[in-house]
Amino acid sequence: MSETASKALRDPAAEPDAGRWKALVFIALAQLMVVLDATIVNIALPSAQQDLGISDGNRQWVVTAYALAFGGLLLFGGRIADLWGRKKAFVVGLGGFAAASALGGAATNEAMMFGARALQGVFGALLAPAALSLLAVMFTDAKERAKAFGIYGAIAGGGGAVGLILGGFLTEYLDWRWTFFVNIPFAIVAAAGAYFVIREPEGGRNRSALDIPGVVLSTLGLVALVYGFTRAESDGWSDSVTVGMFVASAVLLASFVLVESKVKAPLLPLRVITERNRGGIYLSLGLAIIAMFGLFLFLTYYLQIVKGYSPVKTGFAFLPMIAGMITGSTQIGTRLMTRVAPRLLMGPGFLVAALGMLLLTQLEIGSSYAALLLPAMLLLGLGMGTAFMPAMSLATQGVEPRDSGVASAMVNTSQQVGGAIGTALLNTIAASATTAYVADHIAGATSRSQQQLVQLEAMVEGYTSAIWFAVGILVVAAAIALTFVNAGRPGGTTVTSSGEDAADEVKIPVVAH
Repeated sequence: MSETASKALRDPAAEPDAGRWKALVFIALAQLMVVLDATIVNIALPSAQQDLGISDGNRQWVVTAYALAFGGLLLFGGRIADLWGRKKAFVVGLGGFAAASALGGAATNEAMMFGARALQGVFGALLAPAALSLLAVMFTDAKERAKAFGIYGAIAGGGGAVGLILGGFLTEYLDWRWTFFVNIPFAIVAAAGAYFVIREPEGGRNRSALDIPGVVLSTLGLVALVYGFTRAESDGWSDSVTVGMFVASAVLLASFVLVESKVKAPLLPLRVITERNRGGIYLSLGLAIIAMFGLFLFLTYYLQIVKGYSPVKTGFAFLPMIAGMITGSTQIGTRLMTRVAPRLLMGPGFLVAALGMLLLTQLEIGSSYAALLLPAMLLLGLGMGTAFMPAMSLATQGVEPRDSGVASAMVNTSQQVGGAIGTALLNTIAASATTAYVADHIAGATSRSQQQLVQLEAMVEGYTSAIWFAVGILVVAAAIALTFVNAGRPGGTTVTSSGEDAADEVKIPVVAH
């Protein structure tokens, strides 16, 4: 080993890794794969649902299984990466994600599909924190670091739009199964590149004992919570099993908090979430994602089933929202972040998104895309992009170095769990409203065409009922941001390296989904 390389391993800040820019390509490629997978699956969902015989009540599990596994295990995944080494965790995560994608593409029934999606979430939870940690240790110069994360964010952010369009083409011209199989070459190239190019500095591992009780309690508590929301759709909110799931979730999560306050090396040190600004950000982001995730599902079905859009056309129809998010994040949030207090971007941002959501409550079977959907999507994208940029920056600012990784993971966890809950909760509300509408109006429909019209009207009624709840949730998120987040403008403050990691990483799932 050369003297320069030895010096770099002993002190990564002293000499930058010579292969760092090549490594960035493979790390960004891995993140692109994860982002593509999320949006591709959304577009392909109606076709997969029909082929596999998935019921309307269960369809959200294609999204929820991934989001819950990802969110529930993200803290654990970050901890495993610290223990194993980031490079090893990154390569294992890629291999597992590819295998799970192959399983999803070969699915013959809904159970196989749900299992494949959950496995993708498990390996995604290992892959995501490892990828960002690698970038953090390989780019130590401040200017290079900013450039690297800018490139990484742009590649992964653009993946959201690419995924929507690619998903449409694959679904329409090949088969929905290719939306899973396309991950495999991405993973192979990224894993091979990482294996040969990435060098991880020695001495960066955290060899503290694993908090197994914390992992078990947090994961089971979150599963019980989402299953409770899902069960409510088919069996009602007063069903004994539904109530039991909510009670079990409360007990398990309360036990998790108790365990974390007692153990020597907790999975989630409570000091991370009890600080006022971070607590307010985690809560407001989680609520905002609850509103957003259900909406993506409804709009996909509205465009394809009610409006009759092809998968490709549906993909292009989502582009204004993606453009709005990128513009809000890079042109508004980034430019104003050092000039005004974070809450003055977050609060108004969530309210602008709520205004876009409010427009969508006017959806009807014959609604115009240009007159209603286009402006609503632009407002949603601009609002969320503007709010999220300062939130991600502040979420990990000022944390102790030993807590920076878990603080970054908590932002992602609040997003993924919020997405899982949002999909289940809003789907439950929509399904209940649709069923009630059909029961009230089907008797007056005498012909087959009239009955089909009632079914479509009922679907739209269900969507708008759920969107009203989403509007309220975004208003509450804005109120929390304005009330709890009291930090001043960052100015020239330096954010911890993990904070920058989180800022780039957490923007992506939102754009994607």
